[in-house]
Amino acid sequence: MMFDQIYKDVEKRMNATIQSSRSEMSGIRAGRASPSMLDSIKVEAYGQKMNINQVANITTPDARTINIDIWDQANVNLVDKAVRESDLGINPMIEGNLIRLPLPQLTEERRNEFLKMASKIAENTKIAIRNIRRDGIEKVKKLEKDKEIGQDDSKKYQEEIETLTANKIKIIDEVQQSKEEDLKNI
Repeated sequence: MMFDQIYKDVEKRMNATIQSSRSEMSGIRAGRASPSMLDSIKVEAYGQKMNINQVANITTPDARTINIDIWDQANVNLVDKAVRESDLGINPMIEGNLIRLPLPQLTEERRNEFLKMASKIAENTKIAIRNIRRDGIEKVKKLEKDKEIGQDDSKKYQEEIETLTANKIKIIDEVQQSKEEDLKNI
């Protein structure tokens, strides 16, 4: 049946959007150094944009430091530049092929910036989910218009997509709330 495919596609796209949002949120620092904080930073290396973990080893020797051990000396300045231009607010220190990222103590001002970032990520994710919902509903309406399904089925399928959307938005709210709790408890 056509609707099953539409529903599965909508659900798959919404889940991918939520996963992307979770990944972005995990990049927001909650006091401890974590290699995932660098996940959203891309480096222009070998003629393409790459994740830092594709050009270096990332370790956290302690709770306040991230070490980036770059494999190719030619990429050291590229990684340094990418980190400086990111919204992490960290000043990298270069020691040969090693870049140290000392994490500053979280100030109230920085905490508020992180809260705003989390809120913005959540809002953008909700917008993306609503756009996916709109696409799904348009496909259902097209099935109805093309007489492949009746009006009752169309209404029922649209309600199923609305319910799915509401559930996914609730998940985003929970992810955001969890991140905000993390940030407030530092």
